[in-house]
Amino acid sequence: MSRVGKMPVAIPQGVDVSIQNDQINVKGTGGTLSLATNALVNVSNNDGKLSFAPADESREANAMSGTLRQLVNNMVQGVSKGFEKKLSLVGVGYKAAAQGTKLNLAVGYSHPVNVEMPAGITVATPTPTEVVIKGADRQRVGQIAAEIRAIRPPEPYKGKGIRYADEKIVIKETKKK
Repeated sequence: MSRVGKMPVAIPQGVDVSIQNDQINVKGTGGTLSLATNALVNVSNNDGKLSFAPADESREANAMSGTLRQLVNNMVQGVSKGFEKKLSLVGVGYKAAAQGTKLNLAVGYSHPVNVEMPAGITVATPTPTEVVIKGADRQRVGQIAAEIRAIRPPEPYKGKGIRYADEKIVIKETKKK
């Protein structure tokens, strides 16, 4: 059995998990998330702990039990604590401004770039060169952060662009005569 799939998911106070025949719903202070279950995995709720077991002895069921367990664990963490990604803008004149559900970026183009945030995702700019993306759904937070980074990815010679806060850019050496 999958090592990840063996570990049960603890449900903290204030989080409500309901398991229907084809869906798992997780409700908490951060919002409500749902996930379609897989026929290869049996999900059971044992007094505050969710356990995942493969339905049969196949390799796919074993792998899917670990995958489903981690997805549900991310949902429980998301509705209780939430997830966040930090981006930093490096470059002269590069700045960001959050206005409600929009993020306005000035990153060296001839026009400002406006990014609309989907429902459930909030964006903040503590400083003009920092962007903080928060939300309950880990996948959506990461996807929005990747889309914002793709607007102006860091270039390899000076490192200018939008990067993750913990990302290390390897700077290339310039051409020598």
